[in-house]
Amino acid sequence: MGITTTRRPTVRISGLKWDERSDAIAVESPLTLVLDGEVVITTMRTPGHDLELAAGWLVNESGVRESTDITGMGAFATAERTDDDSEDPSEIEDVIDTVRLRLRAGVDPPRPRAFVTTSACGVCSADVLAAFTGPTAPLHTSSWRLSVDRVHPLLERMRAEQRMFDQTGSLHAACLADPALEPLWVREDVGRHNAVDKVIGRALFEDRLPLTDHVLAVSGRVSYEIVHKALTASIAGIIAVSGPTSLAVDLARTHGLILIGFARDNRMNVYAGAELVEQGAET
Repeated sequence: MGITTTRRPTVRISGLKWDERSDAIAVESPLTLVLDGEVVITTMRTPGHDLELAAGWLVNESGVRESTDITGMGAFATAERTDDDSEDPSEIEDVIDTVRLRLRAGVDPPRPRAFVTTSACGVCSADVLAAFTGPTAPLHTSSWRLSVDRVHPLLERMRAEQRMFDQTGSLHAACLADPALEPLWVREDVGRHNAVDKVIGRALFEDRLPLTDHVLAVSGRVSYEIVHKALTASIAGIIAVSGPTSLAVDLARTHGLILIGFARDNRMNVYAGAELVEQGAET
């Protein structure tokens, strides 16, 4: 697990009271993925579960669908100092983390990207929008339905696992749930798409793909990319605390994915897949 939080001086103002103190801040640092000696992407993320992040990213960006499709994976780090003569650990400016990867022969590799991806956007290119052909496995079985009365308990359990958010107030979360909407695992990151990659990467490591009848819960808004990642992993539905974008709704409707937004305060909006949502018990 990497260093996920750090501290910085801050001035807290409350009315007429000014208080100088040290505050917990979420770490944002670069992770570079190298495939067969070539850099394919550098993304800004919160350190931790980096191999899961790399694996989940490969599921979305390449032909990886099984854990055996990845034949080599290793994490490396180098410390860069602002002053070569300094022995003060506080002078270590950044830790540049790298995951080196190898894929099984015949697995389609990702396309190299000649830019740094921020923690806010993981696609950011029009050609990706046109290239997606849809999921490779059914999103749900014929008898599966999402029960309304399991939605808010799932989000409550995800929130209970957001330990870094409790410290910093500035991290997104993603939770992968089983067909009964029981949470499997929760991951946090400064980037929404990174948190999703981490839970999908964990599913890949446990040979759970495709994720038919599974549900993804997210703490923030749902963009096109979040829906894209869910569909690539054959996830049946997305439940979000915040709202979706127009592209996200259109993509979900096109491929039959349940998309629920603004799931809070015992309310929710179903933007896509309402026919697969069951009425829960009266509350």
